Amino acid sequence: MKNGSTTDTLNKMKKIFFISIAVGSTLIFSSCFYDKKNEIYPQVQATACDTTNSTYALTVAPILNTNCNNCHAASVAKSIGASIVLDNYTSLKTYVTNKQLINSINHTGGLTPMPLNGVKMNACDISKIGAWVNRGALNN
Repeated sequence: MKNGSTTDTLNKMKKIFFISIAVGSTLIFSSCFYDKKNEIYPQVQATACDTTNSTYALTVAPILNTNCNNCHAASVAKSIGASIVLDNYTSLKTYVTNKQLINSINHTGGLTPMPLNGVKMNACDISKIGAWVNRGALNN
């Protein structure tokens, strides 16, 4: 009876082993499916920076208002903006002509990088201002 008991135990262990393999395989294969990568992880499409229609009123002034005029508006420039006023075309034109605007926002030319102690303005905004400057920096 001892041999029969051992055989029964081995048979039970084999059954458990095969059932475990069957269940494990079922779980593994049922959890795998073939999705399309681009549907699961859509890539964010980078939008092109359109500089063709950069104007002072519609492009440059809003960028300067967002990034510069907290310190360089006429009302605060004397106290916190080194008396540099950028919130109107007439004052801004001086800094465009002497290239201080472009050099400071590009962090080039040996000038203090702007915004002061802040993150550099995004490349698209710098390109828009540069395109406006290259087209003559008109008051448009």
